[in-house]
Amino acid sequence: MYYYILALLVIVLDQWTKWLIVKRMELGESVEVIENFLYITSHRNRGAAWGILQGQMWFFYIITVIVIIGLVYYIQKMGRDHYMLGVALSLMLGGAIGNFIDRVFRKEVVDFVNTYPFGYDFPVFNIADAALCVGVAMLMIYMIFEEKLKKERSNG
Repeated sequence: MYYYILALLVIVLDQWTKWLIVKRMELGESVEVIENFLYITSHRNRGAAWGILQGQMWFFYIITVIVIIGLVYYIQKMGRDHYMLGVALSLMLGGAIGNFIDRVFRKEVVDFVNTYPFGYDFPVFNIADAALCVGVAMLMIYMIFEEKLKKERSNG
């Protein structure tokens, strides 16, 4: 149950921050937070990560519904026994739903976190994107350690 609460927290934080951006900033407006590193920039994306597949909304609707069903299935099946896996999946679930809400109701995703790590102009993103990335990273770490544990068990 707490995995769904975590997913809900991601969704609420994501939607609240996007609402603030839409209501208080003009499209393209940017506010400096940390000079040459972090800006809050009102940006819209009609595609996926880094703007790929622009305007393919039906594709995103179908894929997102399939992903959500899969994530819920795996949370139910494996989340109880594997805490890190459950957290990873719940972050991914919250992120997927957060951006799905934008696509359904706005026909575009609101992005606003604009960073320049080491001078590189990283694509603008949002809370849902960050939750998805952290969730995927956690899933990869979980899979690496789980594989290592399986090898140790079979050898020992």
